[in-house]
Amino acid sequence: MTRAPSDSDPQDGHDVNDDEVEASSAPLIAHLAELRRRLIIVLSMTAVAFGACFFVAEPLYFFLLAPFEAAARDLGAKGQGLTLIFTAPLEFFFTKMKLALFAALVLVTPVLAYQVYAFVAPGLYRRERRAIWPFLLASPVLFLMGAGLVYGFILPFVLRFALSQEAMVAGQVAIELLPKVSDYLALVTTLILAFGFCFQMPLVLVLLGLAGVVTAQQLSKFRRYAIAGVFVLAAFVTPPDPLSQILLAVPLLLLYEASVILVRLLGRKPAKPVATDPRADVPPPGA
Repeated sequence: MTRAPSDSDPQDGHDVNDDEVEASSAPLIAHLAELRRRLIIVLSMTAVAFGACFFVAEPLYFFLLAPFEAAARDLGAKGQGLTLIFTAPLEFFFTKMKLALFAALVLVTPVLAYQVYAFVAPGLYRRERRAIWPFLLASPVLFLMGAGLVYGFILPFVLRFALSQEAMVAGQVAIELLPKVSDYLALVTTLILAFGFCFQMPLVLVLLGLAGVVTAQQLSKFRRYAIAGVFVLAAFVTPPDPLSQILLAVPLLLLYEASVILVRLLGRKPAKPVATDPRADVPPPGA
């Protein structure tokens, strides 16, 4: 008498397991292909932006020199004018390449953020997708606010302080500031990145508040530790001088206070009963 095949047969069980492995690997391969496609988009946009920025790297560098020129005008010309030097034959060329890469990465950051969102969006609920958009739009705005603060106030202030250290002897400049082109670019990019990323703190705290991880009361009680942490962070991300650290720490403390207010205003409210089917908000397969 023949026996009908069952799931308990070793051979049949082996076939079922193979089918399960193939079925589970298919979505993984699809996700990897999607990730590869989006990485290619980001890298291609970065390459195009780098080429365009390198074409205008020299005018862009002179644009970044405007705060230096403003600081020199405010103090008066003590020497023969504003001068930057380079001590290696290709130093200025590589400096322009670094500047072009920095500008390209800044320009491509919104594209990168959108590609990350588009990759994870199919796995999010509709309400979660709607909640992410304000933060995606606010992030570059806050970064530009930090960069604008650096360009319009922090750099002129720091450079005026640096130029004020020049020493005069018998009407002649005995000690004159002659920065290297690479050192000046390193100072500018470090300050822009430090202020730009640190200005994202309100977004992080508000997200934590909306998720219920922190509350406005907890942030208020944590203020003394936040002050110490802000100064430690400022000392870590800024050039090694107390002036830059203080100029970063003060706006961060103001942003922290603004974050406490935002968390209090946008704090989690009791959820209202919903009569609709909760499964209606589940994203469809392959969305």
